[in-house]
Amino acid sequence: MTIRLWLPLAAFLVAASGGAPAAQQQLPAELAAALQKKYAGVHDFSADFVQTYRGGVLKRQLKDTGRVMVRKPGKMRWEYQTPEEKLFVSDGARIYWYVPQDKHVEIRSVPADDEASTPALFLAGKGDITRDFTPSIVERPAGQAEGTQALKLVPRTPQAEYDWLIIVVDPSTLSLRGLVTGDSQGGTSSFTFANLKENLGLADKLFTFTPPRGVEVVNESSRR
Repeated sequence: MTIRLWLPLAAFLVAASGGAPAAQQQLPAELAAALQKKYAGVHDFSADFVQTYRGGVLKRQLKDTGRVMVRKPGKMRWEYQTPEEKLFVSDGARIYWYVPQDKHVEIRSVPADDEASTPALFLAGKGDITRDFTPSIVERPAGQAEGTQALKLVPRTPQAEYDWLIIVVDPSTLSLRGLVTGDSQGGTSSFTFANLKENLGLADKLFTFTPPRGVEVVNESSRR
């Protein structure tokens, strides 16, 4: 799992969170438009998550649990709890990936708008689901809760980080229940969410990070 994966994931958490008109009987374009409209009113959110990653080429399967917090524009915090503590933080300008057990921090800049993938633009409030994606209603992905509805989004412009995304929602409220992404190697990353709360007024300090003393720090300049 790499830093670049989290931009599209967190972006669509914001886009799909919260209540909205019932999804039942809606056409794909109508459902996409409802999610886009709701996104405009969601400024921040928090949720518990379970992530399952299934690798395409290496056939690996990994499972993590934790808590995520996101605030527009561009701020997010993923606190991994099991099986290993990890921390992913974006303060809107820089992204930090910290693994305490390895005493290692990776730092990179948040991509500029003209360099960012389409989903990342949602974090800056500049994306549009109906403009940037081709939507379709699909069967509920394996591992997602029964009774939910799934909207698949294929980017109109090919993206390096992923081939498609599926947003899983409660059909009666459009509250977010899951998110699945697929890459060109056949790998999938699947999230299920619980205890989702929106527009909490999350504090700035949640999205700041200072590398602890004694850890290895790897940044963009050191990789060049």
